[in-house]
Amino acid sequence: MSVLAAIRPDDWNLALFVHVLGALALVGALATAAAYLFAARRDGSLALMRAGYGALLIGALPAFLVTRIAAQWAASKEGVLDSEATWIVAGFVSTDIGFVFLVAATVAAGLAVRRAGAEETSGELGRSVSIAAWLVGLLIVVYAVMIWMMTAKPG
Repeated sequence: MSVLAAIRPDDWNLALFVHVLGALALVGALATAAAYLFAARRDGSLALMRAGYGALLIGALPAFLVTRIAAQWAASKEGVLDSEATWIVAGFVSTDIGFVFLVAATVAAGLAVRRAGAEETSGELGRSVSIAAWLVGLLIVVYAVMIWMMTAKPG
């Protein structure tokens, strides 16, 4: 495989670099958000909830957009937009569905922060934080599998 990388046209490099950088930033932001949200779920800390929400809103959402736009750009540069390769199809499907989960996790975390600020019941508060934390955890697992698929290129 390293020989293939050596003969890849130079005009693909920027699109691929931006895609990989965005994906790594996305996974990092998700891991940060998960750590904060699971900790907030455990002890109900408003500061931890805000940090988890901020990691999603300021870190994960922009990184997702960079990843997805750069993936489209790289695929068009490589001429594989209509490819039936498993790793390409899985990448586009996982980001399309993952976006819905990411938005849902961000909204749930935002609601948890808002409710914590209003000091409502801890039962509802715990549910919102739990939903956000588990959705982010699920996204991390999905994107870890996608990182493997992008590097191993099965099928």
